[in-house]
Amino acid sequence: MQIFTDTPDQYVAQLPDDRKEAITALRQAILENIPPGFEETMSYGMIGYVVPHSLYPAGYHCDPKLPLPFLSIASQKNFVAVYHMGMYADPVLLDWFITEYAKRVKGKLDMGKSCVRFKKPHEIPVGLIGELASKMTVEDWIGLYEKGLKR
Repeated sequence: MQIFTDTPDQYVAQLPDDRKEAITALRQAILENIPPGFEETMSYGMIGYVVPHSLYPAGYHCDPKLPLPFLSIASQKNFVAVYHMGMYADPVLLDWFITEYAKRVKGKLDMGKSCVRFKKPHEIPVGLIGELASKMTVEDWIGLYEKGLKR
């Protein structure tokens, strides 16, 4: 379920009520916790948190016209998704998240390489996602990203 809009507010306005509530809570937790420098925008039809060109002029290697993506949230067809590129790039952060998730959430973690899927929007551990957003600075992310490109 991709929604193409110009702003995060327009994106949220188009969601069904249960998804609107979940995405709004996630946005608030992320915006309250994400380190300075990241910018909220629309990215790939999702609400994205990116490193703007003003801080990383090279942009995203797949399309340098785009800012460097870091974190996204989306209402997909069957779930709400949180995409966190830092967990994909940093095994220590990934281990922290898996451990904390198990402590705080009943049920199995539904996760891909950088995507965490929540089939029940009311069961999203919003506080944990806020903490996750706080764990990596812009500088940390750029360093990990560039290290991965040089492999």
